Amino acid sequence: MQTVDREIGTWHPLDPLSAEEVEAAARVLRQQRGLGEEARFVYIGLDEPPKAAVLGLESAAMPDRRARVLLRDRARRRTFEAVVSLSRETVVEWRELTGVQPPIMFEEFEAAERAVKADPSWREAMRRRGVTEEELDLAVLDPWSLGYNGPEDAPERGRFVRALTWLRPGPGQHCYARPVEGLVVRVDLDRMVVAEIEDHGVVPLPSRTANYRADQIADPNNFPRFPDGVRSDVRPLEISQPQGPSFQLEGRQLRWQKWQLRVGFTPREGLVLHQVGYEDRGRLRPILYRASISEMFIPYGDPNPTHYRKNVFDMGEYGLGLMTNSLELGCDCLGEIRYLDAVVNDNDGNAVRIPNAICIHEEDYGILWKHTDFRTGEVEVRRSRRLVVSSIATVGNYDYGFFWYFYQDGTIGYEVKLTGVISNGAVADGVRPRHGVLVAPNVYGPNHQHFFCMRLDVMVDGLRNTVLQCDSEAVPPGPDNPHGNAWVVSERPLRRESEAASVVNLLSARTWKIVNPERRNVLGDPVAYRLVPGENVLPFYQPDAHAIRRAGFATRHLWVTAYDPAERYAAGDFPNQHPGGDGLPRYVQADRPIENADIVVWYVFGAHHVPRPEDWPVMPVAFIGFQLRPQGFFDGNPALDVPPQHPHAG
Repeated sequence: MQTVDREIGTWHPLDPLSAEEVEAAARVLRQQRGLGEEARFVYIGLDEPPKAAVLGLESAAMPDRRARVLLRDRARRRTFEAVVSLSRETVVEWRELTGVQPPIMFEEFEAAERAVKADPSWREAMRRRGVTEEELDLAVLDPWSLGYNGPEDAPERGRFVRALTWLRPGPGQHCYARPVEGLVVRVDLDRMVVAEIEDHGVVPLPSRTANYRADQIADPNNFPRFPDGVRSDVRPLEISQPQGPSFQLEGRQLRWQKWQLRVGFTPREGLVLHQVGYEDRGRLRPILYRASISEMFIPYGDPNPTHYRKNVFDMGEYGLGLMTNSLELGCDCLGEIRYLDAVVNDNDGNAVRIPNAICIHEEDYGILWKHTDFRTGEVEVRRSRRLVVSSIATVGNYDYGFFWYFYQDGTIGYEVKLTGVISNGAVADGVRPRHGVLVAPNVYGPNHQHFFCMRLDVMVDGLRNTVLQCDSEAVPPGPDNPHGNAWVVSERPLRRESEAASVVNLLSARTWKIVNPERRNVLGDPVAYRLVPGENVLPFYQPDAHAIRRAGFATRHLWVTAYDPAERYAAGDFPNQHPGGDGLPRYVQADRPIENADIVVWYVFGAHHVPRPEDWPVMPVAFIGFQLRPQGFFDGNPALDVPPQHPHAG
């Protein structure tokens, strides 16, 4: 393994801010705006230079290096956004943001828990549930974002979270084993006091532990229990590349096989890819200018008082990059690994380094292509390998892995791996929950979904692209289908933003083709990449529900917009306590032309989670994602030149 940071001579204007740049931005703002201790730094990240400036680097001066900073003045309850020129060490933009609430800060998360545990009313509610004074120290609270359910939640009314309680069975044990049902605490984050307590009645606390550490699973009180402990028949599995990996990493520039890309990172989005291209016969052909998760929306389908307001926007309300894990060799990643660190900020404006935040490695992926000539007995087979660029973030109870895959045949894959602990509730003996599944004695998992919106700033062989919606259709009986077996693929160009909001259709094998009308392959067809959906679903909200107004982007699987660098996030810039209507539904109201234009493709994919007992006490990984596959982008199979690996092949 090897950790790589910025190297001399490899700097690029799209590189994330260094630790020194993060702290320089905070220092300049303190000095030039007279900021005191009450000014809290929510995000400090790169203010990306204009696309045109980056693409024209060879003939233009280097863009000004800038940081974009989001601040919260805790004392005055005001929010500000600033842009700092790091090249000139000056504040070039400063504005107050009204009618919004910035994301919840980690220091607020911790302080809210302390405030609730010190509140006499909460302590009395816990005692009503049989919790002793000594056991109160074992309680943990997760401050969930408030959302918006009416004018009392409006951003201008204050800054709040909704804290839920669990009780550890004992020190060092599973903190989500014993959910405290029916107890909901509204916390004022500006004053850091309990604003309101809802107690919907006592439900007995689950009595069993639910530990998943190897040294705890044999405990007679554990559920489930493994009396013999961990398995003894698992032999070592080693992956070795004695000559090192086949990729080269110089700073943030990554090259593998014929792929080239830049690996970025932001406090809000986490892992970001820039300038993804494929070298084809001596020419680097662009495919994506920028690609990242734009928003996550996790709605719960349980109307019970503890759970109905669980509908979080993990990126816009917290910040995915800030919750990114430090990865460990042999656990999170296996093989010949190279790591990239990430740098984020704490709320004082200090730089915080996340070691090994991004993992880069190769994987064997089975057969790439094969054919046996049964007449001659000759066999040609090539093994496939893929390049993996990944990160993992822990968002409270859930853990999410974000994996980009690059294949030798020009395919790009994206996959989210969901694991961690389901957000749970408690029920009395004999109760079977209607809106969830019993996973352990007196513990249930509410039905819920996870929606991820991918923002793909596409650049298929150039900046001017068009999206075609492709549906397979049976040909009606008649002269064009005399034998009843004919079907065709219809391709409908999406010409304006109003035409482009679409959903997956498995019955028509619907895909979307991103073409460059100005470039043709050897057969005379426009070069293209096809977006191929994987598993998917839509939300089950009623149309007038508050949460779906805030997550309008999740009502469609595909959106296409004209490129606008200010339109970065699917639910808008500030979804925290926002009443809704922002983001993609607002962007497309402009109804801009998107044919043969610089466009952004947004793909929304949803994981539908009906919990099972097998998901407890920690769930096995579930997978969801999509692919971008070349469709006439190459003149033929681009993986013909992959060498044989078997000594007798070829």
